[in-house]
Amino acid sequence: MPSFEESLKRLETVVDQLEKGELTLEDSLKLFEEGVNLTANCKQELDAAEGKVQMLVKQRDGSLKAEPFDSE
Repeated sequence: MPSFEESLKRLETVVDQLEKGELTLEDSLKLFEEGVNLTANCKQELDAAEGKVQMLVKQRDGSLKAEPFDSE
């Protein structure tokens, strides 16, 4: 499985190719499907990373405390 960075770079290439509008319908559909899969992979990676993120919260006494990231 490619890394997040590799998937994102490939996704950018796919989008560029689709935006040019020079492909056949069949090739466009194949690229679109690849783009959807790449997007899902990137989202999965981001969701996994979000679960690991910790925020440093400044305490009243000036110290920093690590707390789990809460996206809500």
